[in-house]
Amino acid sequence: MKVLVIGSGGREHCLVWKISKSPLVEKIYAVPGNSGIGEIAECIDIKTTKNDFNELLKFAEDKKIDLTVVGPEAPLVEGIVDCFYKKDLRIFGPFKQAASMEGSKVFARELLSKYDIPIPEGVIFKKENYSEALDYIKKRTRFPVVIKADGLAAGKGVVIAIDRDQAIEAIKDCFMLNKFGNSGDRIIIEEYLTGYEVSILSLCDGKKIIPMDPAQDYKRIFDNDEGKNTGGMGSYSPVPMLKEEVYNRILNEIIFPTYSALANENIIYRGILYAGVLICGDKPYLLEYNCRFGDPETQVVLPRLAEDLVPLLMECADGNLSRQKLDWDKNKCVCVVAASEGYPESSSSGDIITGLDHFKGSDDIIVFHAGTKIQNGKIVTSGGRVLGVVSRADSFKEVREKIYSAMDRIKFRGMQYRKDIALKAERSE
Repeated sequence: MKVLVIGSGGREHCLVWKISKSPLVEKIYAVPGNSGIGEIAECIDIKTTKNDFNELLKFAEDKKIDLTVVGPEAPLVEGIVDCFYKKDLRIFGPFKQAASMEGSKVFARELLSKYDIPIPEGVIFKKENYSEALDYIKKRTRFPVVIKADGLAAGKGVVIAIDRDQAIEAIKDCFMLNKFGNSGDRIIIEEYLTGYEVSILSLCDGKKIIPMDPAQDYKRIFDNDEGKNTGGMGSYSPVPMLKEEVYNRILNEIIFPTYSALANENIIYRGILYAGVLICGDKPYLLEYNCRFGDPETQVVLPRLAEDLVPLLMECADGNLSRQKLDWDKNKCVCVVAASEGYPESSSSGDIITGLDHFKGSDDIIVFHAGTKIQNGKIVTSGGRVLGVVSRADSFKEVREKIYSAMDRIKFRGMQYRKDIALKAERSE
């Protein structure tokens, strides 16, 4: 069969890598792909915005694609699945209405509130109520507070404001400076809860939902969770600090009720439903839902999946998942992200990356490309998050040693990465 993967990041490289291991697959295309994906799939230079959906449809029809897998959130929120579905083309991902779970934090909050699913307390403000939002912050006595832009913001639309001044600045960024465009026309000012976060990706076929093994990611740019929020600087799976009884609470109080709520609202949800959950004490709270595979969580979850991914994706797309649970390797998996100079405020492009040849073809150290391209025959940087370096081992201590030894071999100008990924997990062993 022929598979098309849409996207150009580390998540998509991981998807292509996992899909390539399926005996069912004879050919993989990636749109637009990247230099790493190009080593195992044919990359096609088609844009993935809404205006380009017809060209993507034509490509899928001409090449007789059997399954399309959508990586990034923007095409899903813009309705690419609806377009493919109308043409009777099999595609993995949620319909446009269902993708509103990520496309609008206000939509998700209102749905979750209606069905009493635990979320942090919060208030919604519209752009035209800018002065009311400022008054609310000026009267507030408890900080930090969380400011969330309603729409898509490339993982950077959430600000944890330490004090009143930072909160006012975040509101101005959305309402006055239009930092996030239309995505910032509505905001949520939310209670800040302390605890630890876990990510749970679930496969959905419209009727059934199957959770995958949990992962934990690292949002802040610097060690010890300091600095600004990013799209993710690393991750690991499984999560040893997550007790079984708390995991069961997440499923029974958040994820399963959410899926039932969607069904009650006549919203068919297929694809991946990705929950970001905060554990406060032993009580879980839903922080956000995403409508696609997480990045970099995918890079540590899929390498541990001990079965063929392709039939699972096809069954979800067709609405007939045939199993109740998934098989998982017992190993520990860690991903460390190498980012370019200036990230997350800016990014550097065109810097030559060296050291990748050490790991070519390796299944022990896997380098997933995120922001890379070929320039004058060399692999160079082309974005904020450049690479995700992944390994597996029997213990977190062993896998961390392998990962950070590998990081020492990879070089590019201004390269930055966290040194504490999975450190707490190692100390818990």
